[in-house]
Amino acid sequence: MTLSSGVHRLASSSGELAYHDEGERNAPLIVLQHGFPDYPKTFFPLAERLRARGYRTVLPFLRGYAPSTLDGPFDDARLGLDLVELAEALSPGRPALLVGHDWGAVAVYRAVQLRPEAFMRAVTLAVPHTAAFTRNLRADLAQRWRSAYMAFFMLPFVPDRVVAARDFAFVDLLWRRWSPGHVAPADYMAELKACLSASMPSPLGHYRALASTFVRPRGASRPAKIRVPLLHLHGADDGCISAETSDGEERYFAGEFRREVLAGVGHFLHLEAPERISNRILEFIGDGERVQARSG
Repeated sequence: MTLSSGVHRLASSSGELAYHDEGERNAPLIVLQHGFPDYPKTFFPLAERLRARGYRTVLPFLRGYAPSTLDGPFDDARLGLDLVELAEALSPGRPALLVGHDWGAVAVYRAVQLRPEAFMRAVTLAVPHTAAFTRNLRADLAQRWRSAYMAFFMLPFVPDRVVAARDFAFVDLLWRRWSPGHVAPADYMAELKACLSASMPSPLGHYRALASTFVRPRGASRPAKIRVPLLHLHGADDGCISAETSDGEERYFAGEFRREVLAGVGHFLHLEAPERISNRILEFIGDGERVQARSG
C-alpha cells in the first residue's frame, strides 16, 4: 500500500481529516496518530502486525498535514477532539483503541481526557504526559537544550524557510539526532518531504500553540486525571525527549498506567523495532479486548 492509495476523508467539526483505513469493518478499531516530522506511513509496519491479530487500523494525517486540513487550531484540545470525532464516527457504540507518537501522543492524552467513554485503552510513544514533561523540564538542562528547536519553531517566518531549505535537510538532521541507530529508507523520506512540502508551514503550527498545550494559566483548575488504561513506551536512546522526562507521570493517572523504557531504540521506536513494539501493544490492548469480550 502506498501513501496516496486508499485515503478516506471525514468532515470534522473543524475541517476535513484524511486517513488510511484497513482491516475488517466490524473488527476492533485502533487509531494510530503520527507526529512531527512524520506522516501516516510511519505506522505501516505496526498496523500490518495489528491487522494480522484481527484489528482494524486507521492512520490519520495529523491536522496540518496534507491532505488533512491545514487550518488550526493546533492546540492539544483540538488534536484530541480530532481523535474523538474519528473514533466515534468510525466505531459508533464501541470504544476504540488509540496509539499516538510524538504530537500524536499529545493528542492521545487529550482525547482520553475529553471523552474517556470513547476509548478502551491507549498507548503513547516517545512523549510523556504533558504535565510530567513540563514539570521535569524545569530541572533538566540537557532536555531544555534538546527542546530548543521548539522555541525556534515558535518564531514567525524564519523557521518556515529553514525547515524547508535544501530539500528539508533540517528534517534529516532531526531524524539522525532523535533516532541515532536508525536510517530511514530514501523513498520513505522522499514521500515524507513531499507531504511536508504540501503542508508547510502548518506542521509548525502545533509548536506555535505550545503555550495553550503545555502551560496552564494561573488560577486554572488542574486537568482531570486520566482514567482510560494507558501504556507509555519510550526509547532509552531518544535524542528528542529523554525517558527521564516521564519520571513521576503516574501521578496524572487515575486508571491503570504502565510505563516502559526500551533499550536500543530512539524516538521513532515503532519504526526501529516494530516487532517489539507491536508485541508490547498487543499484550496491553489484548487484555482490554478480553475484558470487553467477557463483559459484552
